[in-house]
Amino acid sequence: MLAFPSTYSVGITSLGYQVVWATLARRADVDVRRLFTDQGDPPHRRCDLFGLSLSWELDGPVLLDLLERNRIPLWASERGDDDPIVFGGGPVLTANPEPLAPFLDAVLLGDGELLLPSFIDALQACRQAPRGERLAHLATVPGIYVPALYRPDYAADGSLLAVSPVHPDLPASVAKQTWQGNTLSHSTVVTPEAAWPSIHMVEVVRSCPELCRFCLASYLTLPFRTPSLDDGLIPAVEKGLTVTRRLGLLGASVTQHPQFADLLQWLDQDRFADTRVSVSSVRAATVTPELGRILARRGSKSLTIAIESGSERMRQLVNKKLATEEIFAAARYAKEGGLTGLKLYGMAGLPTEEEADIEATASLLLELKKATPGLRLSLGVSTFVPKAHTPFQWQGVRPEAEKRLKLLAKRLRPKGVELRPESYGWSVIQALLSRSDRRLAPVIAAARGQHESLGGWKRAYRAVLAGEVERPAGMPPPPPWEDVIHATWSVERVLPWDHLRGPLSKAVLGDHARRSLLGAA
Repeated sequence: MLAFPSTYSVGITSLGYQVVWATLARRADVDVRRLFTDQGDPPHRRCDLFGLSLSWELDGPVLLDLLERNRIPLWASERGDDDPIVFGGGPVLTANPEPLAPFLDAVLLGDGELLLPSFIDALQACRQAPRGERLAHLATVPGIYVPALYRPDYAADGSLLAVSPVHPDLPASVAKQTWQGNTLSHSTVVTPEAAWPSIHMVEVVRSCPELCRFCLASYLTLPFRTPSLDDGLIPAVEKGLTVTRRLGLLGASVTQHPQFADLLQWLDQDRFADTRVSVSSVRAATVTPELGRILARRGSKSLTIAIESGSERMRQLVNKKLATEEIFAAARYAKEGGLTGLKLYGMAGLPTEEEADIEATASLLLELKKATPGLRLSLGVSTFVPKAHTPFQWQGVRPEAEKRLKLLAKRLRPKGVELRPESYGWSVIQALLSRSDRRLAPVIAAARGQHESLGGWKRAYRAVLAGEVERPAGMPPPPPWEDVIHATWSVERVLPWDHLRGPLSKAVLGDHARRSLLGAA
């Protein structure tokens, strides 16, 4: 059973979920069924594997609902030989699986193209063995993390000392696996019921070469990878266009594919006149009049760029290699090309940010509006949330961000600039989940049924802390709320994910952080 913690329309739009499902479905030795929160394929009489793809921290409690619906014990320690192996993957679990680790038998760290075949082969080799032997065998496979075989140790004051293997034959750390193939992923399901109806998605790039210091999508997925145009992208596009005339080009920075201009020229042929093309976020400095013209000709209405801040100081701090004049040029080229809208993304509450930096963001948007009359502008803005395996993993959420989101609304909305802020409260819970360790698991379990409200999470946390909710035997109380969410941590601190190796070492990430923050001093 392969589950997604949302509805069918949302889940089937996830390219990662589609790829995992298709990889399993192609195997003759696997019979895979899909499960969403609102529907599912007919279940097996017996389920040997239960998998979940997790791309957003706040979906964690939904995993438990899906397990309960399928009569699978929530806690991995309570499962027996006849229960399924519960495994998970995706960016959230690759970055820091520890808050959900007590619910999972195995975590696949990294790219599914490599991990899924190894995972299934390893299980097939010992499928008749007792559960403990199967898990021990899985733990020998590169990139497969078996939480039950790694034990956290805490000091008397509650600080984490280490997460160590329970047996000397196990590796001290588990490394993320990286797919280096010439082709990336594309849709295997095209349906009008998807959140993006009848669209064929093609992954143009994986990772991002810019290395913005907060960015999980860049740091966790290194190195930056690009499929070839003739052997990868064009065949993937042609395959999709046999069933739909809607094409989505995906990636953290699609225009930085070295042959992206050639791909655009190819799509500019008259035979694609009835094809609607949309692209995900593009780097502002790569926007050209030609890009705007071809996208407008292929049905796009707007372009999306991430600016992070209107303050040059803040952009330098986060390593956003983007000058103010390049932002204005991107808006101008988008309009000249025939696009009618420009969506910008920014952040509030970045390390060292001051109110003047937020004012600079508001001023930039208002100046853009004057400089490009008729171009519809919108600003999506979120609160900075620290993510594992990034240079800003040691930084906390800044409480000032809540007030600064309101300041942006006050400056921009009366002037006709659409502002789409993400909830500060949900950013707090996101940080709680992104920086915690296994001690948070009882809180996640207690939050079920009330996890869609900030108050529900706080009540669950207080209930576990007060002992009103039973914790697994030997599990200490949850980590301190303020420390996990708001504190700036020492670089010497043992992190919950230190035993899980990402693309760059802790020392390199610390060096990137120091260089950014020293430059801001």
